[in-house]
Amino acid sequence: MNIHSKSQNTGNEPPVPEWFNASLFPSPKEKISLSEEEWQERLSGSEYQVQRSEGTERPFDNEYHATETDGVYVCRGCSNPLFSSAAKFRSSSGWPSFYAPLSPDHIGTKTDFKLLMPRTEVHCERCGGHLGHVFDDGPEPTGLRYCMNSSSLRLIDREDHEKIADGRQDELDYRLNR
Repeated sequence: MNIHSKSQNTGNEPPVPEWFNASLFPSPKEKISLSEEEWQERLSGSEYQVQRSEGTERPFDNEYHATETDGVYVCRGCSNPLFSSAAKFRSSSGWPSFYAPLSPDHIGTKTDFKLLMPRTEVHCERCGGHLGHVFDDGPEPTGLRYCMNSSSLRLIDREDHEKIADGRQDELDYRLNR
């Protein structure tokens, strides 16, 4: 697979937890476009730096690098479902790493030359938020390593999902961004 172009459906998409109802979350086809001021209101300072300014958080000092909780990781900026915990693996890179997205339609890629050598940047297809990079040194079945920033993701576990499904999102410590 050419990681420098939009991902293709390889049949290697990871399983989604049986309790996850994708219809409660926005579709990547429902594009969202906010002003910089609106993004600054929606995201914390570090989240804004990573998602809107294409920054990178420190390795091993982030929320999800060692998390093993069952769930679905959504975009912190717009709640687009991105990765299943079933695709997460320990890469020893210091960032949460996945071998495949939930669907290639949920992410986009572009070539990034910030470190002088080309890398493939991954962004949310719905809001354009920077997520991280993808490399070709991952495990089977894809051989890819989606190295993501925790501050670009929000883990929805079973308990959070039940609150969202029951219309009790106000019980969460965040709001589901739409």
